[in-house]
Amino acid sequence: MVGVAWDKATAAESRDLVLWLRQASKVRRSPRTGSAGTAGTVNPVTRKRYLGDGYEPRTIRHSNAVVRAFYDFWINDVQEGPLLNPVPLQRNRGRRPYAHHDPLEPFGREGRIRYNPALPRQRPREMPEDCWRAVFGSLRSDRDRALLSLDVSCGARASELLGVRGVDLDWGDQLVRVVRKGTGVEQWLPASPESFVWLRLYLAGLDAPLAPMDPLWWTLRRRDRGEGLRRQPMNYEALRGVWRRVNALLGTNWTMHDLRHTASLRMSRDENLSLRDVQVVLGHAHLSTTADIYTVEDEARVIRRVRRHLDERERRARKPPPPVAAGYDAGDLDILFGRNPR
Repeated sequence: MVGVAWDKATAAESRDLVLWLRQASKVRRSPRTGSAGTAGTVNPVTRKRYLGDGYEPRTIRHSNAVVRAFYDFWINDVQEGPLLNPVPLQRNRGRRPYAHHDPLEPFGREGRIRYNPALPRQRPREMPEDCWRAVFGSLRSDRDRALLSLDVSCGARASELLGVRGVDLDWGDQLVRVVRKGTGVEQWLPASPESFVWLRLYLAGLDAPLAPMDPLWWTLRRRDRGEGLRRQPMNYEALRGVWRRVNALLGTNWTMHDLRHTASLRMSRDENLSLRDVQVVLGHAHLSTTADIYTVEDEARVIRRVRRHLDERERRARKPPPPVAAGYDAGDLDILFGRNPR
């Protein structure tokens, strides 16, 4: 605690908060157990970094945005608190923000927060085919196989798939309806025939048929009332439990979002699909978002192509020159092409 009242805070406190978050350790409800040895390291299989004990740059930026919105509410809506927001924006080269703003038009974005840390550019994480087979083979139930195969084929977010109900499945056209995160718009997405096969097996194994408005995904949980296992809708924590078991078995750190990246990259490389098609399936509001994320070259593919290029150069270098046609002197041709200068 710095002993400064909330309505007396200045940009100096905002700066000190960011500096403290960049060196402080995260507050945890309980200490790390199995993940203590891998914190901040890179997994050798997935080549993904484990989360460390400190606050990530994205978390710090989110904290700055929340604090700035809090002060904006008190200054603009309640009209109390400090006169200036203590979370400042970037300096605009001496120009006042909104100096020529039309009062009849709404205010737009002013700029970036001054003390936001830079974000490292992250590449989409594609799960290789052999890794996907290993993950799929380690699943223990038809529910998990149906859920993961559905995600890797349609590229929906985890929260969108967990909200699917029985009425949201079109078995004839093999479509699944999801409610888009953020906008709340309903959208039908095509899925693979394999995922619908696993869906059929999963639903056939339930102890009772589902009503049309019932959630699609269910799990069993034990309560303290002595009633044994009871069926309840599957939430995100139960889904994380599925991935914890898989990662512990395979020594990996895959997540549900990696399947979305995998489906997106597969679709973006298909010549039969345009980038606009991929944008619609992923639910991005802007085409630039899809282009910026999924039109990058995969490092593993680049390495393979360069390796083939080097092998081909080596093969051509070892290949003997073709025989000299009749009427030409071999020595003169060597001098001409620089193979054996005299």
